[in-house]
Amino acid sequence: MTDLNLDCELPGLTLGKHCEHTAKACCGNNTEATPKPEGSSCSQLSAANGTCDCRDGYQLENDEVNCEDINECQLGSHNCVSGQTCINTEGSFRCQRETSCGTGYELQDNNNCKDIDECALGTHNCGPDFTCNNTVGSFRCHPTEGCTGGFIQDAIGRCIDINECVANTGPCLPGHTCINTEGSYTCRRNTVSCGRGYHLIQDGKRCEDVDECRTGDVCGIHGCVNLVGSYRCECRIGFVFNSIARLCEDINECRHYPGRLCGHKCENTEGSYLCGCTTGFRLSHDNRNCEDVNECEANPCSQECSNVYGSYQCYCRHGYQLSDINGITCDDIDECALPAGGHVCSYQCANAPGSFYCTCPSTGYTLTPNGRTCQDIDECAAETHTCSVSESCFNVQGGFRCLSLQCPQNFRQVSQGHCERVTCEFTRDPASCLSLPLRISFYNVSFPANTPVPADVFRMGPSNSVLGDDMLLSIASGDEEGYFIVQHQAHGGVISLRRALSEPRDFFLSVEMRLTRFGTAHLYMAKIAVFVTHEQPI
Repeated sequence: MTDLNLDCELPGLTLGKHCEHTAKACCGNNTEATPKPEGSSCSQLSAANGTCDCRDGYQLENDEVNCEDINECQLGSHNCVSGQTCINTEGSFRCQRETSCGTGYELQDNNNCKDIDECALGTHNCGPDFTCNNTVGSFRCHPTEGCTGGFIQDAIGRCIDINECVANTGPCLPGHTCINTEGSYTCRRNTVSCGRGYHLIQDGKRCEDVDECRTGDVCGIHGCVNLVGSYRCECRIGFVFNSIARLCEDINECRHYPGRLCGHKCENTEGSYLCGCTTGFRLSHDNRNCEDVNECEANPCSQECSNVYGSYQCYCRHGYQLSDINGITCDDIDECALPAGGHVCSYQCANAPGSFYCTCPSTGYTLTPNGRTCQDIDECAAETHTCSVSESCFNVQGGFRCLSLQCPQNFRQVSQGHCERVTCEFTRDPASCLSLPLRISFYNVSFPANTPVPADVFRMGPSNSVLGDDMLLSIASGDEEGYFIVQHQAHGGVISLRRALSEPRDFFLSVEMRLTRFGTAHLYMAKIAVFVTHEQPI
């Protein structure tokens, strides 16, 4: 857009407005416009007829008082050309290029791009030994001084040698060789030079092949084949010819054929290889594969041996365990010392090599067939006791007792262990006789020491009961230390142990039972032999 600065003078008002576009109050288009009268409410201009008007680029709002900006870009009333973008401004608009000018150019007021002369502006970066020459969109730096002949100047002004032998085509005459020098070159006449594998003949005019197979031991133990200008070694099996070093080199078969030559391990040798086996195996007849070694044939174990693939395992017989130190020898197991050893035998455990055995007390017990528990010997039944003919044998745990069961005076034996009172009218003192018990019964009781208390020892009562019976049970003698107690029940009573006994001991109790039936009192007595024995080893 071209801006035209035209000053429009109206009575009482000077406008400095760009008047390229149609306006209502500028440059004679509205010469009747007058200044806003005193006290007028118009936001910009007041017309002669008293209405409000707006400056160029504005239009009245609906309230006919205030003015608002006209968006020329949106209405299409701008004059921006192709390649420019319309940008609305307050009261006007401006045209801007859609793309920048780029490096080396600057944008002018007419939106055209102009080359920047960096050399004139001094914005170049040429060194002090260079001259700046402006170009369109850029600049070039040229050295101030040139190089002498045979040299060329590089980008930073240094003079470097020109290789005329390369830069020029055939600088020397035929039969000569070009040799570059600093700033120049020289030509040298060619002489006959033989390559590798050739040598000059005697006249020195031409080259002929060298037979390396005759001139030296080039292949060693391998065969040699002469070639024109060279030779080749015929390598033996296990070797390969190195064309660069021209030698026969050993082939590492183990590396070239991994896992294909040997079953286990492969070891390279000069011109060949050897197979080996890991521990527990040996080389088979084909010298390649490995077979398991039966180590048990050499008896490595102290007892039992079991061969496994590539190794062996030692085992122990019952009663032994494999040593933790070497895994070969077998150590005896002390079953008696094991945590459960106290339960192996009922009485005493004795260790033996590979086993153990149980023992019982020296007298009164015998070992049962299971070899672990002790069983009491019934000396009375086995008739191994020492009781006299007049005594009766009573078996107890771990022994026996010899008892004399004779009825006292005024009593007669009616059965084994039972005595009855005789008729008192035939006695010398009938009154004293009547005070004696009607019956005396003998009983034998045995239990081990450390029996938990209270423990019932003997139960006593009438064989039958009658309504109205009155019974009194008491210990007449034998319990002076108070180890026992009488507990009455509905039809009799119970003699109980109330104090614990830790050691063997014998008690001979006399227990009286007074029974009153139908108004008549009767006395009965029980002679109880209580034998406390050692604890039974079970």
